[in-house]
Amino acid sequence: MARIKIDGVIEAVRYNSNGMISLVRSYERHGVVWSDDILLDRNALVACLKNGKKFVTGQRKAYYGSVFETGKTIQLVNESIVTSGQPAGKDHLAGVSIF
Repeated sequence: MARIKIDGVIEAVRYNSNGMISLVRSYERHGVVWSDDILLDRNALVACLKNGKKFVTGQRKAYYGSVFETGKTIQLVNESIVTSGQPAGKDHLAGVSIF
């Protein structure tokens, strides 16, 4: 079974008082290498998802620069950002730590 090519890994999230995502700490793929951690606001994350980029939840393994433990896929459903299997209606990234 072929692995899905992912464009980014979201490691942590910050929600505002309305329950919407305000920031995520993520890593982005640049060819065969990965970036250092990047902070994306909600608008930037929505733009990436609308442009067809694939993001998943996960964490970088210590001492392995391009190896991640990945989890669920991030989806944009009715203008809500959710992990796969979560109901739409409000932003919710299950299993992602809050910072």
